[in-house]
Amino acid sequence: MASWSEFESRAPDIAAAGRRLLYQFGPGLAYLATLRADGAPRIHPVCPAIHEGRLYLFIGNQTPKKRDLLRDGRFALHAFSPEDRDDEFTVSGRATPRYSDEERAGPLATYLATGATTQDDTMFELDLDRALYAQYRPRAEGDTWPPKYHRWRA
Repeated sequence: MASWSEFESRAPDIAAAGRRLLYQFGPGLAYLATLRADGAPRIHPVCPAIHEGRLYLFIGNQTPKKRDLLRDGRFALHAFSPEDRDDEFTVSGRATPRYSDEERAGPLATYLATGATTQDDTMFELDLDRALYAQYRPRAEGDTWPPKYHRWRA
């Protein structure tokens, strides 16, 4: 597993593309995949935040995604695609809850500065196992397939 900064130092081009896609609309926006208790996947929209080389999520306290992450911390996070092309960015790994006010202060300030909101949600730090960036040609150029794939593993 690796922090965002470790990922960034080992795969700077993929990390830069990922950051650009995560923050393309202002606040970080992505889909979070978790595992239900019965093993089936569950998908949720979330607002990730990168703070001081670490990737965080603030998850509502009464939500299925929080229960999923507490029971089984495995996740996949997939950024929204831009409007002019089908680029994809996804990371996967393990989420760990962080409860102390000291741990929350910096990431929370970064999260709120993007325009995202929270109501005392639980903060999770995401440690990364792998990343994938699929780079497509702009739709205006016609056929965009196949993309160029860029992969990283911790």
